[in-house]
Amino acid sequence: MIENSTPRQMVKDLLQGVAPPRPLFLPMVFSVGARIENVPLGAYLGNPTKIANAQRQIRGPLRSDGVLCYSDPYLEAEALGAALQWEDGNLSRSLHWPGDSEIGELPPEIRTPEEALKSARIGIAMDTIRRMSSVQRDGSLLMASVAGPFTLAARLTQLPPEDTTRREAFPDDALDLAASAITQISRAFAEAGANLIFLHEEFLPQLSAGSCQSWAALLAPVLNVIRFFEALPVLLITDQRSLSHNANLLFQPAWDCVICPALASDTFRPFAGTPAGRSATLGLALPSNAFRSDAMDAAKVRESLRPAVSEFRPALLTTAGDVPPATDMKHLLKVLESVPRNY
Repeated sequence: MIENSTPRQMVKDLLQGVAPPRPLFLPMVFSVGARIENVPLGAYLGNPTKIANAQRQIRGPLRSDGVLCYSDPYLEAEALGAALQWEDGNLSRSLHWPGDSEIGELPPEIRTPEEALKSARIGIAMDTIRRMSSVQRDGSLLMASVAGPFTLAARLTQLPPEDTTRREAFPDDALDLAASAITQISRAFAEAGANLIFLHEEFLPQLSAGSCQSWAALLAPVLNVIRFFEALPVLLITDQRSLSHNANLLFQPAWDCVICPALASDTFRPFAGTPAGRSATLGLALPSNAFRSDAMDAAKVRESLRPAVSEFRPALLTTAGDVPPATDMKHLLKVLESVPRNY
């Protein structure tokens, strides 16, 4: 492979199973754009012009291989009928379902995936991707993030975090609806011009071999539709409880995507069971605590990451979800500058 391949060419090669000459550097830095544009987060999430402006400003200092056009963990649930309640000076929000919704069950007034596609913010996300696609000329990647099926099902059924470790807590009808919704939304994002789509599992139960295969089957339609548009699907897994329990199982299915587990938050190393040398199908994600100002300094992050990147040769390096909106930008840049860009 040519060493100076553009990120888009590297994605095309990865879709054919060809390992890249270096890891794609794709940190998820989206919501901090609200501070750059000096608007509340809620207003930022609804303004494609401000999102595009902020993302262009963010990419320069990051020297990343792509820009994150849209990322909101509550996007799909809101599109399916939930209401957002803003808190903490418009920096955080929570979901509220109308009617008599029971924990562990689908809300009675939930929308269909087809109806969800017509929601205002799905349209805003698509508009943002189209706008950025019309001006990107340097071969960089346009990225978007959607929830994984277990994560979306947990939000639809209002499962408390302590219950998300149990597979039996997830109703099959909620998982089926979640998988259908993210398939349709991912298709819309890929059609709009996204080159890479993260499928983010923030909640993943402890799995058996059989339930891991069922999860893979649940994801197959969305992986297929993303690849149909020649975009790269990346399965981002950030539930550290699940990773410590399931690491040996997670790589058993023949995934048709890059599988990207978060690194352990205490060691910044992959969990036991992560196969080394899987550069065409493995990504690694820097845990979110790396960006706290009281966490490891940049030198220690670099010291911990270098052997992991050399040993595991990931296809891409990212972060364990969108960097929190209140993150100090100077510290963020120092940490991300410490991430190795070559094997």
